[in-house]
Amino acid sequence: ADVDREILTASGDSTCILWDVEEKKVITQWTDHSGDVMSLSHNPTSPFIFVSGSCDTTARIFDVRQYKAVGTFRGHSADINAVQWFPDGKAFATGSDDSSMMLFDRKAYKRLNQYKTSDAICGITSLAFSKTGKYLFSGYDDNPFAIVWDTLLAQSAQSLPGLVRVSCIGVQYQGKAFVLDHGTTCSRSGLERIMKMFLNNFLFKT
Repeated sequence: ADVDREILTASGDSTCILWDVEEKKVITQWTDHSGDVMSLSHNPTSPFIFVSGSCDTTARIFDVRQYKAVGTFRGHSADINAVQWFPDGKAFATGSDDSSMMLFDRKAYKRLNQYKTSDAICGITSLAFSKTGKYLFSGYDDNPFAIVWDTLLAQSAQSLPGLVRVSCIGVQYQGKAFVLDHGTTCSRSGLERIMKMFLNNFLFKT
């Protein structure tokens, strides 16, 4: 894929599209999903591979050189709102309105782990792995709003207090996570508290 002139999009019309940005035209359109495609993630080690998550409750892997999905992954009982590749590109995580996240092995076509707690009975809006994949960060529609998971143990390592609905989570290149808080204002002291917590707990351990 030509990273300088191509872009992938996911849409509420159930499609994923690879665009030629300079020519402003469609290169390939995939119609495998039967519901809104809420998220996609480009594989960090394989330039032709991406994964998508949809309201049809499936995650699908695509190869941009082919015109159909090369893998379909099931397990969720509600919309998949977020997908993200594990840093080595061999597995990926999904986050759903069924209040759970799942880790799937790309080649074995099976679920490796499930991340769910009785403290969270709301949809997952976003997720991201730490730099090494040791931690999985998740954002929620409602309380507890954000949780840090141990990826291997599938156990909650820490929850982040003082937030409202988290719409997006991203990871900085050193391994620190930054939480984008949507729907309210957060004081400077609140932001400093959150960032200090990440610096103290995750900068050298992720």
